[in-house]
Amino acid sequence: MPELAADVSTSRSAEVSAAVPAHHTTMIRLWDLPLRLFHWLLVCAVTAAIVSAKVGGEWMVWHGRAGLAIVGLLAFRLTWGVVGSTTARFAHFAPRPSSLRAYFKGQWQGIGHNPVGALSVFLLLGLLAAQALTGLLSNDDIDFNGPWFAMIDKDFSDRIAGWHHTLSNLLLALLGLHVAAILFYLIAKKNNLILPMLTGWKKVDARPKVATKPAGWRALAVSLLIAALAVFAAKTDWSASSLSAPAQQHAVQGVTQ
Repeated sequence: MPELAADVSTSRSAEVSAAVPAHHTTMIRLWDLPLRLFHWLLVCAVTAAIVSAKVGGEWMVWHGRAGLAIVGLLAFRLTWGVVGSTTARFAHFAPRPSSLRAYFKGQWQGIGHNPVGALSVFLLLGLLAAQALTGLLSNDDIDFNGPWFAMIDKDFSDRIAGWHHTLSNLLLALLGLHVAAILFYLIAKKNNLILPMLTGWKKVDARPKVATKPAGWRALAVSLLIAALAVFAAKTDWSASSLSAPAQQHAVQGVTQ
């Protein structure tokens, strides 16, 4: 009877194994190349803006250039958030009350930004946009004026410069929280958020239910065009005196001839 007992034991083990689903993992393309390039270029531009502002002096020229780069990058991201790949689109990860409740209960399942991470993304983009806009209208009372400084009076520009300084402190605080969250996920949850932003690939427990769809070249071209137009608009002095200067100069040349 030992053979029969062994058969019964083997049969029960097979039933238990069949009842417990196997743990499968798969690699998915999470972040597309344009989004990854945007992310790291934004890191470089924001770092350059912070460092140049702290140093001041002649470095303020580079502060202005970093600000223009941030304007272009934000315009690209806002466009890519509409026409880009699935996980890059705002509609894909925009937090909803139901997803927030599921996340805090530990029941949220999805790919890309979790609901709380999505909130931080929108907050960071909004804060950077406000920072860039106030920078275009600011001055430092020494030798730096934003490209749109001439469009408003000096007192209002001084007030906006104060807002710009306050927003920079808020931005530093938010960036600190962002880095702390990344380290928490890496150390406590063993979830590396940096690697997918470098390679684009992420290991997940199961094949996601939502199919990811890449964006085409037309979407990329439109996003780059809008980014370029945003930089052009940001660096142009749109004040009436500046726009009328070429016409006045042409008129003077006509009289002298």
